[in-house]
Amino acid sequence: MMQDWNTYRGALLERVGDYARQSPDVLRGLSMVDGAAAKTGHLPPKIHELIALAVAVTTRCDGCIAVHTQKAVEHGATLAEISEALGVAIALNAGAALTYSARVLEAHAQLSEH
Repeated sequence: MMQDWNTYRGALLERVGDYARQSPDVLRGLSMVDGAAAKTGHLPPKIHELIALAVAVTTRCDGCIAVHTQKAVEHGATLAEISEALGVAIALNAGAALTYSARVLEAHAQLSEH
């Protein structure tokens, strides 16, 4: 086992609670942004959570993975659906590496222009 995600999620949420007591406005603001993203109702909650998981992987956020995996399952996401969302994240990361590789080649080309 790489990580005990249930224990980690519980400990994380405790620390987030500690932070919320210190900076309640920051958590209210985050909650407002999170709620605003779903306010239109164009996408069902399960899709929001699948997107959140893909973003969590691309941003390397373990806390996001712990929380949004649980939420995705609570909203009915299957392992197959989660795996497909993760495939999109993997493809995007590879695409980002390709895009930034092109930037390196451009920076190198500009070195020879001087």
